[in-house]
Amino acid sequence: QVQLVESGGGLVQPGGSLRLSCAASGIFFRGYAMTWYRQAPGKQRELVATISNDRRTNYADSAKGRFTISRDNAKATVYLQLNSLKPEDTAVYYCNTNDLAGDYWGQGTQVTVSS
Repeated sequence: QVQLVESGGGLVQPGGSLRLSCAASGIFFRGYAMTWYRQAPGKQRELVATISNDRRTNYADSAKGRFTISRDNAKATVYLQLNSLKPEDTAVYYCNTNDLAGDYWGQGTQVTVSS
């Protein structure tokens, strides 16, 4: 069965950095595009960044220049480096992938940006 497990969230001051990780199992990881989403309290879930199986990346406007998505196929892990964090980045961050069999989500990791 497919499992996505996020980690790396926490409390950070404005301007700080965090590195989120998402470890995947149950899929042929190197063949899958991977996406990070986030959901802030009272708001809809939104796409943050995507990395294709051949490492092409795409970012939401809010993430461009501050966040970096990357992947390590040997570890079946996708990362999201969060820099220059702002209070409005506070959200639960989710890892996602999908195939013909379904849409797969992790449990999420909380990022809180506050002084």
